[in-house]
Amino acid sequence: MKEIFLLKLGEIVLKGANKRQFENRLRQNVRRRMKAYGNFDVFIMQSTVYVEPMDDECDVDGAWEACRSIFGVVSLCRCRPCEKNLDAIFEAVENYLGDDLDCARTFKVESRRSDKRFPLTSIQLSQEIGGRLAEAHSTVEVDVHKPEYTVYVEIRDLAAYVHGPAVPGAGGLPTGVGGRAMCLLSGGIDSPVAAHMIAKRGVEIEAVHFFSYPYTSQLAKDKVIELARLVSKYCGKMTVNVVSFTEIQEAIRDNCPEEYFTLIMRRFMMEISARIAKWDGCGALITGENLGQVASQTMEAMTVTGAVVDIPIFMPLVGMDKEEIVTIARKIGTFDTAVLPYEDCCTVFTPKHPKTKPTLGQVINAEKKLDREALIAKALESVEKIKVTYDDEPYL
Repeated sequence: MKEIFLLKLGEIVLKGANKRQFENRLRQNVRRRMKAYGNFDVFIMQSTVYVEPMDDECDVDGAWEACRSIFGVVSLCRCRPCEKNLDAIFEAVENYLGDDLDCARTFKVESRRSDKRFPLTSIQLSQEIGGRLAEAHSTVEVDVHKPEYTVYVEIRDLAAYVHGPAVPGAGGLPTGVGGRAMCLLSGGIDSPVAAHMIAKRGVEIEAVHFFSYPYTSQLAKDKVIELARLVSKYCGKMTVNVVSFTEIQEAIRDNCPEEYFTLIMRRFMMEISARIAKWDGCGALITGENLGQVASQTMEAMTVTGAVVDIPIFMPLVGMDKEEIVTIARKIGTFDTAVLPYEDCCTVFTPKHPKTKPTLGQVINAEKKLDREALIAKALESVEKIKVTYDDEPYL
């Protein structure tokens, strides 16, 4: 029999009456991700997603890597199905795992029997297969407490399955069960991590990026699109809304007190993002803000910049330290791109002494010379929608 994948469900199993809805969405997501790698059968039984290649043309290794980044899967393993009898199980273990077993010093067999019609208990099955393996691999000792290698045998409804240790999955909830949200995506480390963390809760992600040509370059824009592509490995296809922000920033520079530049700029960003979010069916904004990290991320400053928005603002990084954020960025593969030296619009016209504890009244007074509505309307006319998927060619 061909090698197949078993994807184990995480917190979906706790969803009670809604469990079927979550399972159906996960199955759809897995099927969609597998299309790029060939003809795979995908179905769910006993809180497990089965992914089976249907012909020899399938890219099994590519599909395996894709499965490791699908939200809703807590762990996964490559396994060999076989008939549900001792001889077939032992033969499958020998053929499929024998080389790995020979590389270990100690081993044990761990069995799970979800098909209660099988005549042996889990312990009896482990003892029987373990005894045969001990005879066949005399240089490898049995250690049931701290083995170097574990052989797993699962007796399920359709067949028996043998495999080695499982690997961690992406966890979280299936993309699409938690609605849609708009992420303010800069070219830095934080916002891609924020997008990933909210996507992990089953939220479909759309992004908005503010582009200030000629103060920021095409390479800076390409960097952000590449970050979106990298995040889409986990959350699926993504639309990036690129907004021309030059005129707004120049108007702020020419008409507002310098200490309020960043705060007023952030207020424009939030309001424009919220309008695009509503048009595109997004119920919340996502930012990479982190309390106290920069002057515009004090409690008072975040209150002022969020005052122009009437939908929820998710800030998953707000209580994290930078090293924690960097660790996640490295794990999801966005760090190396995020640190490329192409500056985004947030570095344009940065005040020397920014206001860190503003009041809403002070900021409203500081921006009174601006025609906010006219500037926002013109920016919204400039929106360029760029669709990205992980299978696209890299942008950098």
